[in-house]
Amino acid sequence: MPVFTRVLTRLRALRVPLRPRDARVLVRLRAARDAHPSAHRALRIAGHVLAAVLVLSALLMPNTAPGLRPDRFTRIPAEAIVGAVLLLALPRRPRVVFAALYGTGLGVLTVLNLLDIGFSEYLGRGFNLVLDWGLLDDALSYMRDSMGGFVANAAAVGAVLLALLVVVVMALATVRLGNVIARHRARAGQGAMVAGTVWITCASLGLQISGLPVASDRAADTLRGQTQRVVDTLRDEAAFAKEARTDTFGATPPGQLLPDLRGKDVVIAFIESYGRVALEDPLIEPGVTRTLDTRGAALAAAGYRARSGWLTSSTYGGSSWLGHSTTLSGLWIDNQQRYRTATHSDRLTLTAAFRKSGAWDTVGIMPGVQKTWPEAEWYGLDKVYDAFEMGYEGPKFSWSTMPDQYALEAFERLEHGRKRSRPLMSEVILTSSHQPWAPVPEMVDWEDLGDGSVFDAIEEEGRDASEVMADSTESRKEYGKSVSYSVTALTEWLERYGTDDTVLVFLGDHQPVARVTGHTKNRDVPVTVVAKDPEVLKKIDGWRWTPGLRPADDAPVWKMDAFRDRFLTAYGSVPRPTKR
Repeated sequence: MPVFTRVLTRLRALRVPLRPRDARVLVRLRAARDAHPSAHRALRIAGHVLAAVLVLSALLMPNTAPGLRPDRFTRIPAEAIVGAVLLLALPRRPRVVFAALYGTGLGVLTVLNLLDIGFSEYLGRGFNLVLDWGLLDDALSYMRDSMGGFVANAAAVGAVLLALLVVVVMALATVRLGNVIARHRARAGQGAMVAGTVWITCASLGLQISGLPVASDRAADTLRGQTQRVVDTLRDEAAFAKEARTDTFGATPPGQLLPDLRGKDVVIAFIESYGRVALEDPLIEPGVTRTLDTRGAALAAAGYRARSGWLTSSTYGGSSWLGHSTTLSGLWIDNQQRYRTATHSDRLTLTAAFRKSGAWDTVGIMPGVQKTWPEAEWYGLDKVYDAFEMGYEGPKFSWSTMPDQYALEAFERLEHGRKRSRPLMSEVILTSSHQPWAPVPEMVDWEDLGDGSVFDAIEEEGRDASEVMADSTESRKEYGKSVSYSVTALTEWLERYGTDDTVLVFLGDHQPVARVTGHTKNRDVPVTVVAKDPEVLKKIDGWRWTPGLRPADDAPVWKMDAFRDRFLTAYGSVPRPTKR
């Protein structure tokens, strides 16, 4: 029965009233079909082929960007054979329901694969169904700060619509294929039998194309992976909570914490995205190396000496707070659940150890903090200066609320340069090297910083973020410039304002995103200790770190969570474990 006749018959059976206008449209469509039968048949076949391509692509789709290659789609998916057999076996109405649910599942699986690709590109790991929904909100905030509210909101709406469209289109495609199979039941049954036989044969013989098995169960493997990720996350929560309660220095008396640094002003500075790639990539390394060598020579002339090594970060591409908390807590904090558990525990952070000793005032300089930050108490910071408390009136530089040079000058004005009865321990977060690395600030005369308005012209003349983000080569170049800027600002601050009793520890929080590093598994970041007092560096001679601001390729590499205990031990702290 022709399709339009079936439609009219069904509408009449359902007693749906047809308006004259609707009837005329149906008549015209039928006339057009009858007038051009070849075109109508070609369109119908094209629709069938498109539906099949969509379903097969969803079943074979990789969840990493490097995997999106043509040879990944030349396999035989077991899930397609099983689906076809079930569609053949079911009566009409159950078949339609099953096809719609099957297609919806494929649509959801496709969205999850796309999320995996995005997270792998930016964070070096897949999407976690339990933990990562909150990071989508952070991504939206980042886009608002970097590219403006309109672009961010449009992108968010577009992403939601795209996800819904994928699910709907996949459901429609599967229903369409189900109808085709039902109309050609005999041939479809024969095809399913042949495909099943070929799949079993290929699986038994281990046949491969481009290193991948011809017999694929990619969709089932993705589902298993997502399920296992959820199970592992739920199991990890209890285990990590127990780990956080066990602290080597948790019961150390105040007088036995950091006795060998008493009287020193200690600054722990994190440089955003300062990763090993900055010292190894052939396009980035020359500029950064030149900066480190030049600034190292300047500090040496001012009487400072330095030692440098490597730490393996707990995060990659973003989520800087995971790197900060891992370094300072001695816990491996690589996801948001662990971060929440740690920050709600009484774990002694390195910064809190300074405060607990009673020998230091503690302060945080956090230009990236733009909302309430309750973690300050866990970090042991007496006072935190956020983006709104440093008096900055200049322009934002994409995501970064202010240039690092200004943040350091504000630190000097508000805290470091003040006379005080006790030395100061400071945690400083430098943000100018945060992606998208456009526009990048430039150094100005320290005397001209004022309220930051001096940066207006520099920001206006800088590069557009969208231009840099679209080009991997340009991203690498601008990233290198931003790291050089941050290192220059920090070391010039030390040269200008440091004293014989200043100790600076600076390090990266994580490697930059994949469009800078490539798809490397390396998570190392440089870490450096700088001081004038030779006794400070003598205490860490056993670390075998490289002299200067630039760690050697073969310098020791520690996991980031090892730093707290090694630092506390090196400077005389006595272990007194908590008993839980």
